[in-house]
Amino acid sequence: MTGFGRGEITKNGTTANIEIRCVNSRFLEITTRMPRALSQREKEIKDLVRTYVNRGGLTITITVDEEDDGQAALSVNSSAAKSYLKLLNELRKVTKIKEKVRLEHLLKFSEVFEVPNGEETDERLWNVVVDALHVALKDFTTMRQNEGSELAKDLEKRILWMEEIVNQIEALSKLRIPEELKKLEERIALLVADKNIIDQNRLELEVALLADKLDVTEECVRFRSHNKFFLEAMAGEESAGRKLNFLVQEINREANTIGSKTNDATIAHLVVRMKEELEKVREQLQNIE
Repeated sequence: MTGFGRGEITKNGTTANIEIRCVNSRFLEITTRMPRALSQREKEIKDLVRTYVNRGGLTITITVDEEDDGQAALSVNSSAAKSYLKLLNELRKVTKIKEKVRLEHLLKFSEVFEVPNGEETDERLWNVVVDALHVALKDFTTMRQNEGSELAKDLEKRILWMEEIVNQIEALSKLRIPEELKKLEERIALLVADKNIIDQNRLELEVALLADKLDVTEECVRFRSHNKFFLEAMAGEESAGRKLNFLVQEINREANTIGSKTNDATIAHLVVRMKEELEKVREQLQNIE
C-alpha cells in the first residue's frame, strides 16, 4: 500500500528528521538514505520498520542537524601535549639548541588534540533518530489505515455486487434444466418418427447427466463461501493482503467453472461482468498489506 510518514525530534541541540515513502510491492523492501554516522545502524533501523510494516517498497530518508553550541569539536589531550613538550626539551638539550619550545612546535603533532568520546556522541544521536523514526512510522501507519478504510468500503461493495450476480446465475441455471430437457426431446423427435421406440429410462439418464453438467449450485455455494471469508479477513485485525489475494484466485476459479458449464448467453454475459469486477478487486489488492 502506498503511504507517507514524517517524524521530527529535537533533543539537546540534535534534530533528526525522517521521511518514509512507500509504493506497492508484493514483499517488504526497505531502502535507507542516511548520514554515514548511522550506516552501522542500518539493520536496527530495518528491524524496527518490520515491527510496523509487512509489505511494500519503502524508502526511508534520515537527515540529522546539530546546533553549534560554541564549543570546539575537539579537546586538548593533556597527557600527549606534556609528553611532546618533554620530548622536545630533551631534544634541545641533546642537540644543544638554545631556542625555547613554543606553541607552534607542539601544534605540529596532531595527537595533542582529540575528538570527544565518540561512543557517547553516537548513542545520543541514535536515541534521537529512534524517537523520530517511531513518530514517522506512526504517522505513516495512520495514513495507510485511513486509506485502507476507504479501500475496504470499495472492496466490500464490489464483493456484495458479485454475490447478487451469483444469485442471479444460480436462479437462471435452475430454470434452464427443464428447457434443456424439452430441447433434447425435440431433437430426438426429429430423428425418430416413432417415439415408442425411445428408451425412456435412457432418456431420463441422459437428462440427469445433462442436468448435472448444467447445475452450478455447488460452484455458487463455494463462491459465496469465499466471499464470506473475504469480508471476514478484511474485518480482522491482522494483515490480510496475501490471504485476500488467495481468496480472489479461488473466487476467479469458481467463476471460470461456472462460465465453462453454461451455454446460455445471459449467464455467460453475467460471468464476464463478474470477472471484470474481480480483476478490479485484484488490482485494488495490490494496495493492501
